Amino acid sequence: MKSFCVVGAGFSGAIIARHLAERGHKVTVVDERPHMGGNCHTERDAETGVMVHKYGPHIFHTADQRAWDYVQRFGKFRPYVNRVKAISSDRVYTLPVNLLTINQFFGTTMGPKEARAFIESKADRSIKEARSFEEQALSMIGPELYRAFFYGYTRKQWGLEPTELPASILKRLPLRFNYDDNYFNHPYQGMPEDGYTAIIENILAVDGIDIRLGCSFESLEEPYDHVFYTGPIDRYFQFRLGRLGYRTLDFERFVDEGDHQGTAVINYCDEAVPFTRISEHKHFAPWEQEKFSKTVCFREYSRLAGETDIPYYPIRLVNEKKMLDSYIELAKAEKKVSFLGRLGTYRYLDMDVTITEALAACDQIDIVLQEDDTILPSFFVDPA
Repeated sequence: MKSFCVVGAGFSGAIIARHLAERGHKVTVVDERPHMGGNCHTERDAETGVMVHKYGPHIFHTADQRAWDYVQRFGKFRPYVNRVKAISSDRVYTLPVNLLTINQFFGTTMGPKEARAFIESKADRSIKEARSFEEQALSMIGPELYRAFFYGYTRKQWGLEPTELPASILKRLPLRFNYDDNYFNHPYQGMPEDGYTAIIENILAVDGIDIRLGCSFESLEEPYDHVFYTGPIDRYFQFRLGRLGYRTLDFERFVDEGDHQGTAVINYCDEAVPFTRISEHKHFAPWEQEKFSKTVCFREYSRLAGETDIPYYPIRLVNEKKMLDSYIELAKAEKKVSFLGRLGTYRYLDMDVTITEALAACDQIDIVLQEDDTILPSFFVDPA
């Protein structure tokens, strides 16, 4: 039996911890927050009773059967389709850009073939290989839709000109020439009936795990055979090479009677509006929304993360990539520590990818632990 420390009680840490405990090892899970779930944490709002996504909306969607089967072992998932609306120039549209969006925006009644040809005529075909977010947008949808839905929103979300952002950010956004307004393409989509924190609690509800909330890794004094670290990689090394850049979010909570906006999420695309979106949380649980007389909403503001802020989105521009490479080298030289998850690898990961990678890491851990003299890897996925 070995003793392990898992830093972070989000999905990555919980999956690793349970896997090790089920194999008879002693596991300590630490998280400096007073709750489990990381940024997926959900809780009942004290005033309204609505299940709130404390750190912003999280909708579970995946094409990975293994990840889908795994989460359903620990809680009931209800069907949920993410249908996002957007306000641009005082008009409401549907996202992602689909046939309805195109016809609404241009005041047309085109069918799929006409709309495809129309958008192709708008797209900048001189851009053979997009080098930036802006070039990717112009080559996909042309200037009008780009300016209406992406330019101002992107500047607010990232605090940068779209010409400074990589094309990869936009490549994962769908463009459809039918009336499908499901924001995601994945076959498995849903929302946990009792929230994400209950899922994490159930994953960690196994003998052999010592959970310490409100406890930082730096405060621990016990020796461990190995540490699985899902916190920020630069923090582990006490920021000796500098701080990696993140965007953080501020939430302005407000309560209204009845139904405030009629849907879960509305994006505010105009740059003159200081917030990026409003989330109305009772709509994330449509099976219970009618029982609440009040509704709770969050206005969401994005800004550069300071030293005491919660990191949300890794920036990963040129300077950060250079610094990350240096931290990776430090990590590879570190003994008895594995870095994983969104913060440990400094990558933007959806929940399903986090779960998929954690389960794959468990497979590797089993192989390695069969050989007593074999060392667990610093990374299970190349963070570069």
